Amino acid sequence: MPLRHRSSLLVLAAATTASALLLAGCTADGAGTSGGGSAPSTPVAGGTLTYATGFGEPTCLDPHVGGNMPQALLGTNVLESLFSQDAEGAIVPWLATGATPSADGLSWDVALRDDVSFTDGTPFDAAAVAANVAHMKDPATESSTAILALGKVTSVEVVDPTTARFVLTEPDSALLESLAQTWLAMESPAGLARGMEANCEDPIGTGPFVVDSWTKQDNVTLSRNDSYNSSPAGAAHEGPAYLSTIVWRFIPDPATRFAALQSGQVDVIDEMQPDNVVTAQDAAASGGQLGVLTGALPGASIRLELNSGYAPFDDERVRKAFIASADVNPGIESLFFGTVDRSYSVLSSSTPFGASFEDDYAIDTDRANQLLDEAGWTGRDSEGYRTKDGARLTVDFPISTNQSIPAEQSLFEQIQATTKDVGFDVELHPLDLSSWYASLAAWDFGVTSAIYTKNSPDVLRILYDSANIIPAPSGYHPNHSHVSIPELDALLTTAGETNDQAERADAYQKAQKILADGAYVLPLYDHLQKIGYSTRVQGLSLLPTLQLPYLADSWVQQ
Repeated sequence: MPLRHRSSLLVLAAATTASALLLAGCTADGAGTSGGGSAPSTPVAGGTLTYATGFGEPTCLDPHVGGNMPQALLGTNVLESLFSQDAEGAIVPWLATGATPSADGLSWDVALRDDVSFTDGTPFDAAAVAANVAHMKDPATESSTAILALGKVTSVEVVDPTTARFVLTEPDSALLESLAQTWLAMESPAGLARGMEANCEDPIGTGPFVVDSWTKQDNVTLSRNDSYNSSPAGAAHEGPAYLSTIVWRFIPDPATRFAALQSGQVDVIDEMQPDNVVTAQDAAASGGQLGVLTGALPGASIRLELNSGYAPFDDERVRKAFIASADVNPGIESLFFGTVDRSYSVLSSSTPFGASFEDDYAIDTDRANQLLDEAGWTGRDSEGYRTKDGARLTVDFPISTNQSIPAEQSLFEQIQATTKDVGFDVELHPLDLSSWYASLAAWDFGVTSAIYTKNSPDVLRILYDSANIIPAPSGYHPNHSHVSIPELDALLTTAGETNDQAERADAYQKAQKILADGAYVLPLYDHLQKIGYSTRVQGLSLLPTLQLPYLADSWVQQ
């Protein structure tokens, strides 16, 4: 079923004007929807959809707290943001109706809908927006994603009930993009006032579903919000969702998730293994009962980040030797069954201003050996690993088993093997999500792979500005590469302040070149959202903003 776009959308005016967001007509195709099979073409109200996720169980359902993918996946169907994006990336209204910056760019007046309430009956208004921003920025909330996205926002002033003024320390070209993310979604001020524990169990939003119950280590049950009236641009219908209930199950093993989908125990799964994607696509092509939705998540690509703040990667020669010996392509070709392409960019292909530097990631073992010799790693122990002053060239690599699928973990093993050829001892440490976060917070790693989804090239500021070596209130420091380069900081500041697209492009290009030249990051491939579904499910789609499943348009064949 095709996506329907609202007739009124937000578009960014030319940078030579006041750069105000104006309402204008627009149409675009969505990210794709489920359909086909023997399901009826007319939506059917009622029924239960069972969704099985492999991203892990959140420790808190409130995406203001921390701010990770498990929270965003579930939260997209409970909470709503001020803005959204269409398939072309243009900012479009959601709970907001428009936004206008001041002449100096140090404030934005955001106009709001006046006909929306939270599911506890609290009105959605400017005071609610102010309360939400204050909650995100309060260190006691322990935010990471939201507080970093709002780094230039000092406060929100209530101009009137339908106008919220965002006050900034400096211009922010990515502000409205940030406000379109689920981690910055609006929650009931009355709900927030209950305190973290209650809000983590049951965040209260304006969305199509509400949290009904949470059985830890098993599932969260969502129930339909019968008063829902604020569907996003691109939604296939207005008003309440078709489904009565969603059972959101936690099944960490990908083979078990796929088997549950094949057997009909669940209706939708995420984080599919590449071979399962191919199996489901083949089944769909032959008229079978399975389908797949995919989309490249915006933000950073899947990549290895080398910790330049500590030995051994505080030596640029060692970083370059590692990258010159980490033979990635054979693993991608053999393990991913053609479902992904090798990336040479730190930005996802779905993110504007990405720059690719293939030559910087060429395999050259002779060069790698030369660099390690120059860096003083001239000895070899009995197992063939390089040594220096009696110490082995060891690189600790913590891996989140909740965020790295088995195919990716196998790719890391191949990187481990190829870098061993020149003398690196890469020690892989599979960890659950909380242990992995703890390892990163303590800087207890030499290299790691961390997903970071943001619908803007501003993700580069979050990941590589020296200010973000310092942890957020949650304890998470996104600058895992420990990059601290004044020139890079200045470029990211320029890109973040200007609305001149040519100037932004130039600054982001130069910033990415600095990262490539300094061997701080090894790009691997795009992070794909891989959603498998039974064809009894109709109307399933991915919201373009973060490529997250949107279930308010979905229905199931009874």
